[in-house]
Amino acid sequence: MTETLGWLLNIRNASSIDHVQVSLAAPWASGNAFWVILGCAAAFAASLWFYAKFHPRLSGWARCSLGAARGLLLALLIFTLADPILQVTATNDPEPVVYAVFDGTESMTIADDLLPETREALAAVVGLQTQGSSAALGTSESAVASRAQWLQAYLQNPDGNLLTRLAAERGVQIEPFIFDGQNTSRLRRLLRADEKSDATELADAAIELTTEGRVTALGDMLHDLSTQHRTSRLASVLLFSDFAQNAGAPPLNESRSGLSPVQRVGAPIYTIGLGSHSAVDIAVDVQPPPKMKKAERATIAVRVNQSGLTGETVDVNVYAEPLEGESLTGMSRITVGTETLPLDSSVMYIDMPFTPEQAGRFAFIAEVTPQIGEATLENNTSVRAVNIIDDYLRLMFVENEPTWEWRFVKEVFHRDRLVGMRGFRTFLRSADPKVRQNNELFLPTLTPQRSEFFANDVIFLGDMPAAALSDRFCEMTKEFVGQFGGGLVVIAGPRFGPSQLNGTALADMLPVKVDGSMALRDDKEFEPRLTPLGLQTDFMQLGDTNDRRENVAAWKSLGKLPWYQPVQGVHSQATVLAEHPFDLCSDGKTPQPLIAIRRYGAGEVVYVSFNELWRLRRMHGEKYYRQFWSQLINRLGLSHALGAQKRFVVRAERDQYLVDEKALISVEAYDENFEPLSAATLAGGALQGELETPDDSGRAMLPREITIPELRTGRFEIRVPVSRQGQYVVRVKDPVTDKVSEVRFQATGASAELRSAVRNVSLQNDIAQQSGGIAVELQEIDSLLDKIELKDVREEVTRNEPLWGTPLWFVLLVGLMLGEWYSRKRANLA
Repeated sequence: MTETLGWLLNIRNASSIDHVQVSLAAPWASGNAFWVILGCAAAFAASLWFYAKFHPRLSGWARCSLGAARGLLLALLIFTLADPILQVTATNDPEPVVYAVFDGTESMTIADDLLPETREALAAVVGLQTQGSSAALGTSESAVASRAQWLQAYLQNPDGNLLTRLAAERGVQIEPFIFDGQNTSRLRRLLRADEKSDATELADAAIELTTEGRVTALGDMLHDLSTQHRTSRLASVLLFSDFAQNAGAPPLNESRSGLSPVQRVGAPIYTIGLGSHSAVDIAVDVQPPPKMKKAERATIAVRVNQSGLTGETVDVNVYAEPLEGESLTGMSRITVGTETLPLDSSVMYIDMPFTPEQAGRFAFIAEVTPQIGEATLENNTSVRAVNIIDDYLRLMFVENEPTWEWRFVKEVFHRDRLVGMRGFRTFLRSADPKVRQNNELFLPTLTPQRSEFFANDVIFLGDMPAAALSDRFCEMTKEFVGQFGGGLVVIAGPRFGPSQLNGTALADMLPVKVDGSMALRDDKEFEPRLTPLGLQTDFMQLGDTNDRRENVAAWKSLGKLPWYQPVQGVHSQATVLAEHPFDLCSDGKTPQPLIAIRRYGAGEVVYVSFNELWRLRRMHGEKYYRQFWSQLINRLGLSHALGAQKRFVVRAERDQYLVDEKALISVEAYDENFEPLSAATLAGGALQGELETPDDSGRAMLPREITIPELRTGRFEIRVPVSRQGQYVVRVKDPVTDKVSEVRFQATGASAELRSAVRNVSLQNDIAQQSGGIAVELQEIDSLLDKIELKDVREEVTRNEPLWGTPLWFVLLVGLMLGEWYSRKRANLA
C-alpha cells in the first residue's frame, strides 16, 4: 500500500508516508481557498443542471453520471488553475552506497618480489591463468607487476570482483574514488553520478587509475570523504592501498572535534592491502637537534631501519651542507662522522657528536651503503635542514608590575643559552623612570625606533591596562607578527585581563575573542584539561617527548588553579591546547580556552588565560617550567630570521624539489628602518642575483645573472625551473649593504612515496579496527562479500512539487475522462 501511494505521489523507495499537505500557489487562490471551493462547487452544479435541462430523455441515472463526470473534470480544471502544491514528508529506504577508494600515489608503482604462493593466490583472484608459480599480468612474469597493475587486473576480472558482486547480489551502489594528491588528498570520482556501477563501467574506471600522487595523505583523504563527499546513504568504505602514510593529518589521531578522520567517516572501513609485508630494505633517518648554536657541541642522531639484512654490516656516513646565509660561496661539505654498523635488530640508533664552526642554514645528510636486493634505494639517504645560529634570541617582556611569572620567566631566559643576559629585556610600567634609563635589563620606552623594535624575536605581553598600550605599539606589534614572522605571547593577569585589548589592533590577532564586559572568574578551583591537539603540540609536551604519561603527570603537577580570565569565544583559525574542565564560552557549547595558539600572517600568537604557570616549579623545580618556555620560544623565535637579519631574507619554499618542478625563491627586503623596499627605488626595478645550476653529471655550472621581480612592496619572487638532479644555488645582493645572501636547495628524481617498499600493515589494521571494519589482503578480498555490514540507511525526505505533475493527478484526469466516455456510451451519446 505504501509503495503504491508513494508511486502516486512521486515518492520513490518510501517505507512510510508521514505527512501530506496541499497548498495553493496561484496569487488569486493563495489564502482564498473559499473561492476555489466555490468555483469547483459551481462547476459541478452547472454540469448537473446542464444534463438535467438539455437531456430530459435520458434516465435519471444517466443524467447524474454524466453530470458528475463532467462536473468533476471542470472542478479539476479550476483546481489546476489554482496551482496546487503537494508537500509530502516520507521516510525512505534508499539504495545503500559503498565507496571504493583507490590509492593513486607513486608507491603503487612498486613491483613487489612476491613469494610463489602469494603470486598464485593473486593470479587466481584477478582471474589470470597460472603457469607454475607465476602468472602473466601484461608481462612475462608477474613478479615485475606493480601494485597498481594487480589492482587494475582485479577490477577488470571477467569473472567478476567484489564490487560487481556487491552491486549484483546485495543491491548496493558502488561509487569509485581515487586519491592522488600532491599536498592534499585530491579525492576525485571515477564515475559520473549518472553512470551505473556495473561490471563494464567499473572496468572502464579501472583504466583511469593513475599513480601520479607524490604523497599519501590518508588523514586528509578521509577528512575530504566525510565532508566534501558526505552522504547519509554511505553504508561502508572499501579502501585499497599500501597505507604508506607520509603526509598530512594522521588518520587515527583525534581532531578538535574529538573524533579522528577515520571516525568522522561514520561508516566501517574495510581495508584491502597491496604490497609486501617485508622486503630486503634499509632506511636511514637523520635526526639533528631542532636548535644548534655555533661553537657549542651537539649530537646528531641517526636512526637505521632494516628488514631482511640481519647479520650484515653497513657504512653510515653523515655530513652537512650549507643551504643559505651571508656570503656562503665556497663553503663545501662538512663531514660529521662515519660508522660501520652491524645490523643485529630491525631498528638501531647512532649518535655522532658535532660542533658547528659556521652559522647559517645547513642540511644534515645521512647516507647508508646500498645493499644487494633492496626494493628501493630512495630511503638510503635522509636530509634534514637546521638553523645554526651565532646570535641570540631577543625577547621583550611587557608587564605592568612584577609578578611571579615575570620573575621566574626572567630567570629562565637569563640562563637559556639561546637568550642569555643580552637577549632578555623588559618594559616594566611600574619601574622607576631612572631605573628604566640606567639599567640594561629595562627598556626606557614601549615604542623605540622601528629598527630596534623589529629586531626582537618574541614579545611577551602581560597584565597591562589599555591606557598604557599606545596605538603605535599595537600597530607595530601587529606588523612585527604579521609581516616579519615574530612571535607574540599574551599572558592574562588577574588585575586587568585580556578585555583591555578589546578595540585595539591586538584584539584582531588573538586566538580568542575578547569582551570588555567579562571579568575574572575565581569562584571555583579547577585543573586545566589538555586537548588532543594540545597533547601533540611541541611546546606543550613536557618531559620525554615519547612518554605521554609523563607529559600528563607534569601538567597535573600544576595543581588546581584559583582563577582565570574568561573570553567570549575561540577564533575560527585558532587551536585550543588546554581548556577549562566545565566553564563554557558565550555560545554555551565551547569550553573556555586556557591556552590557545593561532597563526597570524607570517607569525604566531599564543594566549594564556592565567599567569600561574610558575606553579609547575613546585614539585619538580625548573625542569618542566624551563622546558615549556624554552620550547615555546624555540617555536616562535627560530621560525624566522633572528634580530636585524629579518630586514633582508632570502628563502626557498622547500629544501628539496623533484625534477620538473619549479622552485619558489622569495626575498623579504626592507631598508635600515624596516620600511619595505619597492621596485621604484631599485636599479632596474628589481633585485639582482645569480643562479647556479648542476649539469648532467651533478656538478655546478657557471652561475648566470637573474633578476627577481617585485610581487608586492617589500616582497620579491621568482620561480626557478628544476631540470636536473643536484644542488641549485641562488645568490641575491642586498641593495642596502651590498652583501650577498645565498640559498641552496636539492633536486632529486623521486618522491617520499618511494622511501619505503613495505606496506604499513599496522596502520591498515588500526584503520579497520577503529572504524569497525576488517583488514584483508587483496588475495583474500572475496571473503568480504558476506562479512561487509551494510548499515540501515534511512532518510526523511520532504518534497514540494506541483500536484498536477504527479501520477495521482494523471490517474484522476484519465479516470474521469474514461468515466464520462463510458457513461455517454451507455446513454447512446457517443
